[in-house]
Amino acid sequence: MTPNSSDSDASIKDHLQQLEARIDDLESENESLRETVTEQSDQIEAQQEQIETLEEENTRLEAVTQAALKKADANKDRIAELQTRELEKGAHLLADHVDPDSLADGVDRLERFTKEDDTYMRIPDSDDPLDRGGSVTLSHGDLLPIQQLAQMDDDMLRSATNSLPSRLAAKLWKARTDPSVGDDPWQEGCKGVREYVKASDMKHWIRRQETGVSDAYAKKLVSRTIDALLELSKNRLAIRKQTERKNGLPYTERRVLLKSDASIPGETAESADSPETAGVHG
Repeated sequence: MTPNSSDSDASIKDHLQQLEARIDDLESENESLRETVTEQSDQIEAQQEQIETLEEENTRLEAVTQAALKKADANKDRIAELQTRELEKGAHLLADHVDPDSLADGVDRLERFTKEDDTYMRIPDSDDPLDRGGSVTLSHGDLLPIQQLAQMDDDMLRSATNSLPSRLAAKLWKARTDPSVGDDPWQEGCKGVREYVKASDMKHWIRRQETGVSDAYAKKLVSRTIDALLELSKNRLAIRKQTERKNGLPYTERRVLLKSDASIPGETAESADSPETAGVHG
């Protein structure tokens, strides 16, 4: 064998050994990859099973949720029906527990008001048959000036204002709202008017209130008292001229009106086409 032939055989042998070593490495790497793929396949299968389990649980929870929502809606309707009927009976319900928009037909208007212990809702001017929570309270600052003055006794009223028309206006307002006063010239109205007082009746009332006042001066006091009523009520009152007849002859007389839709703290405007809430704050 020639030297060149021997070197060639050795080179081929070394190359084969390298190839075999490379094949072993590739087979080892391939085995490792197969194991990795198997592990990942197992993980994917496990995750797929978990997803299927979660989907089944989600379907179950959706069914439970829908049933709960349906029951809640039914309970809400029942509560609205019960609240509506209780309000119609005059109940005072805690404001936080009442959703005016959900009430059944039959309640056209609600008012929110404050009692000694909490804030309530009721149909306007309804007295609680159970008399719970104390009396309705209003803070002094929430009242109209005419209401503030009407709360005062004669001495306090004189200290608060030296205007006789203002004092008369306060007393006239008190006569309307306080049955204990007795001498009340206000009359029940109709067609959008809650109450009214005639100028002629006001004149006689003033003469009963102020001893020694002449008829002529009482007429002047009527106009000034009407002006005071408008100012102190912040124009919640209105003036209307009404044609009447006396001894067969027509004449025009002024009337001071408290309209049904007038917003008076502690009192409420009447009726509306849809449920509303009028505020009476304490």
